[in-house]
Amino acid sequence: MLAVQQLSHSFLNGTEPTQVLAGIDFRVERGEMVALLGSSGSGKSTLLNLMAGLMKPTEGSIRIDGHQIERMSENALAVFRRTHIGFIFQSYELIPHLTVRENVELPLVFQGVKAKARRARAGELLDRVGLSGKTEMFPSQLSGGQQQRVSIARSLVTEPAVVFADEPTGNLDTKTEAEIIDLLIELNETLGITFVIVTHEHEVARRTKRIIQLRDGKLVEPDPAAEPETRRGEGGSP
Repeated sequence: MLAVQQLSHSFLNGTEPTQVLAGIDFRVERGEMVALLGSSGSGKSTLLNLMAGLMKPTEGSIRIDGHQIERMSENALAVFRRTHIGFIFQSYELIPHLTVRENVELPLVFQGVKAKARRARAGELLDRVGLSGKTEMFPSQLSGGQQQRVSIARSLVTEPAVVFADEPTGNLDTKTEAEIIDLLIELNETLGITFVIVTHEHEVARRTKRIIQLRDGKLVEPDPAAEPETRRGEGGSP
C-alpha cells in the first residue's frame, strides 16, 4: 500500500550537497500500524515530508495506493493529499474560530461534499473518538488530549489510504499519551486504518505492530528497548 524504494535525499548547503536520507527501502501494508522511530536529526521529518508529497526526493520512488507520487505535479499532489492522506499533528493544527464539528468537516468542504453528509460523517467520527457531546464547542474549550481526538477524527473524515501521525503525543502528559495511543490502536484494529506514527519516543513505538528505525539518514535494526509489545514474550516468558 505504501512502498518506499531506494529513497535518497540531499539538501544544498551553499554549493555542497548534504545527504539526509540514503537508500531507504520499506513497505507498509494496508491495515498496518507502524512506527517510524528516530531521534532529532535522524531524517524522519524529511522522510515524512517526502512520503506526504510535500517534497520531491533526490532519488528513488514512493508509491501510495498504487500512485507514484514523486512523479505527480504540485496540483495533482494537492488533490491526492486531500483524498488519500490523513494527517495528525503534534500541535493539533485546529482552526480556533471553527467548532469541533466544523474542524472535522473541513476536509470534506474542500471535496465539495454537501453539508448534511459532512455533518453526519463528522458526527460519526466524533462519537467514535469519544467527543459526541462536544461537537459545538471550540478548540480553546478542550483539553490537549481532546483537541488531539478532534485532529484524529479530522484525519479520518476523507477515508484516506494512510494516516501520517507526526509526534501525535508530543504535547501530552503520560496518561493522556497512553489514551491517545490506545485510541489509535482501536481505530487500527476496528476500522483497518493504516497508520504511520512518526516519533522519537520508544514507549510510543513499542505500542505499534512494527518499527522502522532511522539513524543518521539510514534504516537500522530497531533498538531492543523499543521492541513492539506484540513481540515481547514470544517463545517464552516476557
